Amino acid sequence: MKLVGSYTSPFVRKLSILLLEKGITFEFINELPYNADNGVAQFNPLGKVPVLVTEEGECWFDSPIIAEYIELMNVAPAMLPRDPLESLRVRKIEALADGIMDAGLVSVREQARPAAQQSEDELLRQREKINRSLDVLEGYLVDGTLKNRYGQSGDYRHCLCRRISQFPPRCARLVCRPPTLSQTGRKPL
Repeated sequence: MKLVGSYTSPFVRKLSILLLEKGITFEFINELPYNADNGVAQFNPLGKVPVLVTEEGECWFDSPIIAEYIELMNVAPAMLPRDPLESLRVRKIEALADGIMDAGLVSVREQARPAAQQSEDELLRQREKINRSLDVLEGYLVDGTLKNRYGQSGDYRHCLCRRISQFPPRCARLVCRPPTLSQTGRKPL
């Protein structure tokens, strides 16, 4: 099995952690998707990472799809609850965490542009996405949605959310957090 991508991608790191947690051996193929001469397109016509290439040569792309494929391999430990509805709830949290990472990546790319070409409006939109999503995750912590599952199957995706708060210093303004919901008395969405 091969994992194609770059460890600069949080989505590649997510899948690498999943494979390691399950003890699944894989070869890492380092491909930077933003280099013009990269080989990603031979695995994924979209030219995006991550890509998982099976022993049979089948290529899986998009991190939630790859995570689902890995889970379907039935290698312990199980990362999703057996109950379909509970599993879907965990996947919803995964989608929220992935969305936070997407917004963070868009912001990082925007800040990498020359200062005169950067869009403060775009940075604000991404910051608002991150803040709204963190409010929802905080609500899940307050109401027990995350706390009740922490340490049980399906919890690896929650760790991804915590990783967002550890952005590099140049990205600190993306995750400047106002007071928490519990501090303001507001209700989660």
